[in-house]
Amino acid sequence: MFKQKLLSMKKLLTFFLSFVIPGILIAGGLVTNTNQSAAWVRMPARNASTGIDAVYYNPAGLMKLENGFHISLSNQTIFQKREVENFYKGPGGLFGLNNSLYVGDVKAPLFPSVYAVYKMDKLAFSLGFNPVGGGGGAEYNDGLPSFEMTPSDLVPALASSQGITDYRLDAYLKGSSVYFGLQGGVSFKINDWISVAAGLRYVMAKNTYLGHLKDIELLQGTNWVRADAIMTGIATQLTAITTIPTQLAPIITGGGGDLTLAQLVSGGQMTAATQNAINAALSVVGVPPANIPLMTVNQISGTITTASPTLLANAAKYNATATLLNDQEADVEQTGSGISPIFSVNISPSENLNIGIKYEMKTTMKLANKTAKDFLIGYTATGTRITMFPDGEKTPSDMPAMLTVGVDYRLSSSLKVSLGSNYFFDKNADYGHKLDLDNNSATPSVFVKNSDIIKNNGWSVSGGLEVNLSEKLLVSGGYSFANKGVNEKYQSDLTFGLATHTFGAGAAYKIMDKLTVNAGANYTKYLADEKEIEHVFSATGALYKAKETYVKNTFLFGVGVDFSF
Repeated sequence: MFKQKLLSMKKLLTFFLSFVIPGILIAGGLVTNTNQSAAWVRMPARNASTGIDAVYYNPAGLMKLENGFHISLSNQTIFQKREVENFYKGPGGLFGLNNSLYVGDVKAPLFPSVYAVYKMDKLAFSLGFNPVGGGGGAEYNDGLPSFEMTPSDLVPALASSQGITDYRLDAYLKGSSVYFGLQGGVSFKINDWISVAAGLRYVMAKNTYLGHLKDIELLQGTNWVRADAIMTGIATQLTAITTIPTQLAPIITGGGGDLTLAQLVSGGQMTAATQNAINAALSVVGVPPANIPLMTVNQISGTITTASPTLLANAAKYNATATLLNDQEADVEQTGSGISPIFSVNISPSENLNIGIKYEMKTTMKLANKTAKDFLIGYTATGTRITMFPDGEKTPSDMPAMLTVGVDYRLSSSLKVSLGSNYFFDKNADYGHKLDLDNNSATPSVFVKNSDIIKNNGWSVSGGLEVNLSEKLLVSGGYSFANKGVNEKYQSDLTFGLATHTFGAGAAYKIMDKLTVNAGANYTKYLADEKEIEHVFSATGALYKAKETYVKNTFLFGVGVDFSF
């Protein structure tokens, strides 16, 4: 009756394992934001910038500014919608997820960029502060496929033995992530056509996770029953079976060991209810139904005594599973920091042509857990609890090296074209990615190398136009394409990298000679991707496959002010 294997809940909770910065990125590489000014919002090709936002995009280009102090303050408000569609069906295609479409919202009402420059004839000092990674919060009110696949398996696994026909649960996840960068640099003018710059960025990272998984219930007949209560009931019944030899001992001692249960009932030595309970117990331990009526008391006692160690072990597993199915919460904060050197060259062969080149070295970081509440995901062989976010454990969270090139060419006094490209050295970084059980990792708690989950390093290309309609008003627009380069192993319902088309437009208005306002809107369309996920049905070990698709889109609005004195 209860022949199902222990239902592993580890897979149910692995949705947290991949919840890192890529889950809530805005624009740029897999873990690098490049939307770092209001001017970028209106024209996303800023790599050869000689404006104040060159502090980030082209530090050597700051030597094109006039002498004096320059300050830029801007903010972006960002909205992102993420959709995951999953078509998993369990054994026979009769059981599956209650939902096929899962929607998550990412919001970043504050995404600031602050730059300050002091420029002299041949030397400039600069400071910058911005969210170089993350910068938003993601909320999943209706869960995700990885929340529900294992609970959905409880239905076919317990259908025959417990009469289970449906499941339901309350799963919730809210996470935030921001990597603030504090940058300082020095720029130097070698001659009229070439300048150089060097600097350091100190990155301060913080991730937070709040979530719960509770009220996992199964429909038994017409009643919703907690899944952990059903598992506890199974464990109790398995334990009770092991006491049958003790119950039969007086009968054997009294000389009735060669009698069948039917003979004991007819002789008034046993009730029919007890007979039925023992018959059910024999079915549990695997005795064929046709053999049960023929078994003597001695044979019954010996059979159950032999099976008792296995019964007790299985009872312990069901009790452990009941614990995993109980209500759980997570409240975790991860923090860490790292330093990245930055080098830049600006080349101006003519008054109309400007070329910017920048290289940022890898930022090596590990984030340490500060855990108030944690998910239980299993036990060691000795019974020690295994949790999702052990307090003090560190997760690799590098930011990759990045090479950028930009070209600005002025076609006329009122028209400028800009081109740019970014290249992200993703394979040489460590993003702390973990493969879940559906990705067939034998050790899902072990971090995998970026080279195992990334096919090609990420890159992007961009272009844009700026048109001066008057001395005070400039309008602009631009486009960027980015190919993230990840392979199928990287993709999951919480962490997926998609190629993007980004469009931006807006204007800059010079209120007075040294005060300019930038404003723009920007839309990113992510190219949908899909993969074939593999899910092991815990009750039998059978492998089932299903299609899962990933979609995102992002809107952002930016406004900023640049002033000099």
